[in-house]
Amino acid sequence: MNDQAPARKPRPRPKKGEGQWALGYMEPLNKNEQSKKDDNPLNVESRILNIYSKRGFDSIDPADLRGRFRWMGLYTQRAPGFDGGKTAQLEEEELDDRYFMMRVRSDGALLDADALRALGSVSVDFARDTADITDRCNIQYHWIRIEDVPEIWERLGAAGLSTLEACGDSPRPFLGSPVAGVAKDEIIDGSPALAEIKRRYIGNPEFSNFPRKFKTAVTGHPSHDVAPEANDVSFVGTVHPEHGPGFDLWVGGGLSTNPHLAVKLGVWIPLDEVADAWEGVASIFRDYGYRRLRSRARLKFLVADWGKEKFREVLETEYLKRELVNNPSPVAPLRQGDHIGVHEQKDGKFYVGVAPTVGRINGQTLVDLADVVEKHGAAGARLTAYQKLVVLGVAPDAVDALVADLDTIGLEANPSNWRRNTMACTGIEYCKLAIVDTKERARKLVGELESRFPDLDQPITVNVNGCPNACARTQVADIGLKGQLVLDENGDQVEGFQVHLGGALGLGAGFGRKLRAHKVTSSGLDDYITNVVNAYLIQREEDETFAAWVTRADDDALRGETAPELVGV
Repeated sequence: MNDQAPARKPRPRPKKGEGQWALGYMEPLNKNEQSKKDDNPLNVESRILNIYSKRGFDSIDPADLRGRFRWMGLYTQRAPGFDGGKTAQLEEEELDDRYFMMRVRSDGALLDADALRALGSVSVDFARDTADITDRCNIQYHWIRIEDVPEIWERLGAAGLSTLEACGDSPRPFLGSPVAGVAKDEIIDGSPALAEIKRRYIGNPEFSNFPRKFKTAVTGHPSHDVAPEANDVSFVGTVHPEHGPGFDLWVGGGLSTNPHLAVKLGVWIPLDEVADAWEGVASIFRDYGYRRLRSRARLKFLVADWGKEKFREVLETEYLKRELVNNPSPVAPLRQGDHIGVHEQKDGKFYVGVAPTVGRINGQTLVDLADVVEKHGAAGARLTAYQKLVVLGVAPDAVDALVADLDTIGLEANPSNWRRNTMACTGIEYCKLAIVDTKERARKLVGELESRFPDLDQPITVNVNGCPNACARTQVADIGLKGQLVLDENGDQVEGFQVHLGGALGLGAGFGRKLRAHKVTSSGLDDYITNVVNAYLIQREEDETFAAWVTRADDDALRGETAPELVGV
């Protein structure tokens, strides 16, 4: 008889917790979580008003400066003199300037003349005339001094504007349809839902500590004009055969280094229940979202791990306490709408969409825009998810004069393809994460492509990003450019881009094709895009889009290694 005890099977090692509060992982797991536990970031507002603005930059607690300030829409901007090679080598505090970038929320609201003038005057008086329209429908300033923040907030607040939770692990600024309530082909006006979400949850301590950022979009327009596939939570206009217009719910979208398109739940939610559904999704993210690693702390990872069915089940049973109504998701448009040009509204007035180059304007332009709106009796303007703006409520007999005045201040209602369809993030000029220049490089690229292809007959989008974080949505552009340092023909390290080709939102949504080991220097970008566009124009089939051509084109054409003569377009 063998008296030896049978060998025990090794116990499986427990999986490391992801820091999910709902599963009992309440202890801070990284410095960001510790900072939020130490003090609710919303409390930093009073310290800015009562201490830091009076005592100056050197009085700011580092935990506030590089953490909680973000909940007030403030980031330190990149100090001058650091090239892209220093971005990953230096600590954040070494890249800090003594000035701030500031974001102002618009949340899909109509900006009347007073609001536009307030935005412009803040830029002129406090931000060295800087003002960019971002693809999150913000106005973004630079060169802000901490001493000036209280007066800026007072001026913005008087016009109904705010920087609260414009950054941070919070409900980031909302995207709303710029033609909500006026478009003739609108399914449903989502602006009351956005206003209700803002009223209930912005500045609410129960929703001020998410694992990371939380991005919201609402549109009732059939062109899906808010990039809903790329947001954490999106409400997209749809029609139920019995209940009528409402919204489908999409969750878990996001780009950056690990992109995911949103999952469509295929439901119908009435307008007056959108805010409740938003609260449910936001609460799932707060309670079940991954907090252990910042690289996994986005809703897209939870949705991918759970799947559509489990996410919906948890939403319905634990948070909404009711079942959602099933309804097929709406048909995707071929391209999402940007509303550029002159369009008749359902009330007989007109709206006019205009295109600043890559979202770059300035304070004086905003002041001038306020004057144009007032002069012609327009209702105001909304910002778009494509770094553009739309002027609404223009009387028929005022349209031509308004368009002419807008053109005079650099806002074109009939822009070239390249001006209309090119976006760029902030880039190395101000951003501490960036590796290359974007805004100025994109502006020069637009000018060059306008001269080489003045009459392009198929839209081609170009999105330029200064780092892998995809703030300019590089993976879903026809031509997406991700900034990085590359070697030129002499072996020297220079600014350049990794190229993504054939990405899209809307019908055929998907991520751009990356060519193995293919990089383009910044100085060679004009010629590279020229060669690729030429190859497309020569090889395309009738009505074939650029993205469709990319799926079948050979590598030589996509690498720009064939250089045919310029063709007439």
